[in-house]
Amino acid sequence: MGLRRIAGNTLKATAAVGAVGAACVAYAALVEVRWFTLRKVTVPVLPAGAAPLKVLHLSDLHLMPTQEKKIGWVNDLAALEPDLIVNTGDNLSHEDSVLPLLRAFGALLDVPGVFVFGSNDYWKPHFKNPGKYLLPANKQRHKPHGPDLPFEEMRRAFTSAGWADLNNAKTSLKVNGLRLDFAGTDDPHIKRDRYGVVAGEVDPSADLSIGVTHAPYQRVLNAFVDDGYPLVLAGHTHGGQLAVPFYGALVTNCDLDASRVKGLSTWGSSGRQAALHVSAGLGTSPYAPVRFACRPEATLLTLVPRVNPISSHAPAHVS
Repeated sequence: MGLRRIAGNTLKATAAVGAVGAACVAYAALVEVRWFTLRKVTVPVLPAGAAPLKVLHLSDLHLMPTQEKKIGWVNDLAALEPDLIVNTGDNLSHEDSVLPLLRAFGALLDVPGVFVFGSNDYWKPHFKNPGKYLLPANKQRHKPHGPDLPFEEMRRAFTSAGWADLNNAKTSLKVNGLRLDFAGTDDPHIKRDRYGVVAGEVDPSADLSIGVTHAPYQRVLNAFVDDGYPLVLAGHTHGGQLAVPFYGALVTNCDLDASRVKGLSTWGSSGRQAALHVSAGLGTSPYAPVRFACRPEATLLTLVPRVNPISSHAPAHVS
């Protein structure tokens, strides 16, 4: 009789665990993946006396043409009246996504902006063993064939709107009376970064120098910081995509440590430090359309004058 009771209790416990697991999967696939949120972060990196600068950081939309809720949500971000857009790549997931993407950006394309590409601006996502995501980033294999997404069409649309192409390139913009210098790389995750093309100490006459890349690999972060960039922006990680509540992300899909998988942190190299902001992004692969404890996001960074040397700066406010 005792054994039967134990067996019955075990079956009930197993069923309860299974039910909780199924509920978590349903929540991740049906609720959180579409539960977009706007993060707000204050970063003290401007020179003394400068007026605050609002920077909208967008990343990893992985847009499918039918994702009308995401298109509408991004389009509404224009109401924030940002001063600058920084797009850190992985915009597309389908060959017909360029026009829906431009519809999503809408009035944001009238705002000064810069962009870099990620792998899913070049290649469509394909089904693969989810277990490969848990492998170290340098053990993952990349497609040998040529790009199959209309990245050149997207590039032309962005540059025609006035956004600057930072794929292994530099530029300067005048925004609200401030001179902003930028350097960017193409996607380090697929080894398209060529930092040597943009290498060199930042110009001290700029009001602010910003490094931009898609995937926050340490080699690129170190290069930016070594050259004196006080602010670096990246995406790619999806914030881990599947996080453990009260613990955080398990993987970053690159060699960045999990403590910096999303949000604002400090990155140091060769005795220098910079503010690093990694966006958790707004999308997922269509073959893994789930998020758990990691809502899809855009971030409004408010840049303000620095109150301490850059070596000791910290975010003043995160929400």
